[in-house]
Amino acid sequence: MEQSKHVLVPKSVSASQIVIKKASKIQGLSEEERGHLLPLLRNAQWVEVVGRDAIYKEFIFKDFNQAFGFMSRVALQAEKMDHHPEWFNVYNKVQITLSTHDCGGLSQRDITLATFIDQASVL
Repeated sequence: MEQSKHVLVPKSVSASQIVIKKASKIQGLSEEERGHLLPLLRNAQWVEVVGRDAIYKEFIFKDFNQAFGFMSRVALQAEKMDHHPEWFNVYNKVQITLSTHDCGGLSQRDITLATFIDQASVL
């Protein structure tokens, strides 16, 4: 049995202006996808995190400005994807961990963002 959900809106808002999005379930990577995609990421120096379904990579830049520029490019893409990295930055070093909290592990979103991150690191 489905429960109905009630939303209170101001009288000045018409029903045609209301959009309710249903949350989509994000799927974790299948074993087949893992077997195909994780070796490609390993070749690009991403490593699997011990004790956690996540990937990690460290980037080293010439200086803080290059590291910050890289982080800005990644932040803009992450916001567009609504998928945000766990990261840590000190001076010219950026450490990134990717995992999808909604599915409790790696998903296609992590693969897509990791690919973008690698491309953004060489700009």
